[in-house]
Amino acid sequence: MGCWLVNADTLAGSRFVISALAETTAGLLTLATNMAAHPGERAWLDAHLPAYRSRLAADPITALLIHAAVGHHWIADFLAPAPAGEGEATFEEEVDQIRAIPAENVWADLTVSLGGPPPAALARPDLGERAADILAWVWRETIAPFWPRRRRVIEADIVARSERLSQGGWAAALDDMRPQMRWLGEGRLQINAYDYPDRDLAGAQLRFVPVTPSCGWVSWQLPHRYGVVYPCRGPLADGDHVPAPEPLSRLVGRARAGVLVLLDSPKSTTQLVALTGQGLGSVGRHLKVLLDARLIRRQRVGRSVFYSRTAIGEALIEGQRNG
Repeated sequence: MGCWLVNADTLAGSRFVISALAETTAGLLTLATNMAAHPGERAWLDAHLPAYRSRLAADPITALLIHAAVGHHWIADFLAPAPAGEGEATFEEEVDQIRAIPAENVWADLTVSLGGPPPAALARPDLGERAADILAWVWRETIAPFWPRRRRVIEADIVARSERLSQGGWAAALDDMRPQMRWLGEGRLQINAYDYPDRDLAGAQLRFVPVTPSCGWVSWQLPHRYGVVYPCRGPLADGDHVPAPEPLSRLVGRARAGVLVLLDSPKSTTQLVALTGQGLGSVGRHLKVLLDARLIRRQRVGRSVFYSRTAIGEALIEGQRNG
């Protein structure tokens, strides 16, 4: 199995980060494979796949490049660079890394992803530019219009992971990030089930990057940058949440009804703030009213408090939707 050796200093310096480029790359992979993990993702694909296919039909070299980059064995490294730095970069700053990659580096990465030489038609100097251009199209046409909502889902996932980390350590925070990824203890992080040599991350920068599409990968820029891109937890990323029924919104207020609808699975106040975009004080007031009305319950887990709907709250939601 493939393992990263992560010492205490590397773990202490690791971070969860938000990357518009990783979100866009995940969107590109979803479009390229036409695979949806839930109805929300299927709806997104149905909305954008025709335009994506038209874009590639008009540019057969880029279509060939993306087909090769997705590969048979591995996502080409140039398409998924490891995140860098402490602060959050803009999409344009991130995609410029890909635009500047020399063509010979892209060719070498494609050889790995394909398990053999790329098609001769890709022996050209503008591969990095073409990859950056298709990513910019995916960002502009399919991601950027929904980025505020996606960003809130990503922030909520980071909150949930951070809470699990504080309660159960790295095993609790990392074990279900990606299939076959496990914290084995004693500084060993299994990243996949392949028979690769262990890789020592001593002194390296390690970043964990949530994305809302249901795909993920690991990336690195040797010797000191590593990243794990993983899909947000299912209850957060299963497409846009169903809006609150209009009669319920009139009864308790639109913002409060929205909080009640979100509590189909337990969430903390901080997660609700991230998902709704409302202030902490506003969310707190909504929760108090819903608690007083016995529509939700509160449960403490370690140092965190989670809220979920009661049977009365469930009946109210279902009654309004079926009425």
